[in-house]
Amino acid sequence: MNHTYKTKGTCSSQITLDLENGIVKNVQFTGGCNGNLKAIAKLVEGMEAQRVIDLLSGNTCGFKSTSCGDQLACALKEALAAESAS
Repeated sequence: MNHTYKTKGTCSSQITLDLENGIVKNVQFTGGCNGNLKAIAKLVEGMEAQRVIDLLSGNTCGFKSTSCGDQLACALKEALAAESAS
């Protein structure tokens, strides 16, 4: 299932990803720190969504109360909820 998430409070503005039976695939960030976000996308490829949520939830960036990683965790929570509803 393809999912698009509009981020809140980060330099990136959007995250798109696929979720297949709870497994994270094809994560792409729009905006943000290009190299770091490409690395995050590679690291989480093929991982269970809940594991990524557990690892990245609550991560902050500088003075912000969130980060692109934290927003990815939010996107995955939303995607998991949508997957279980369908």
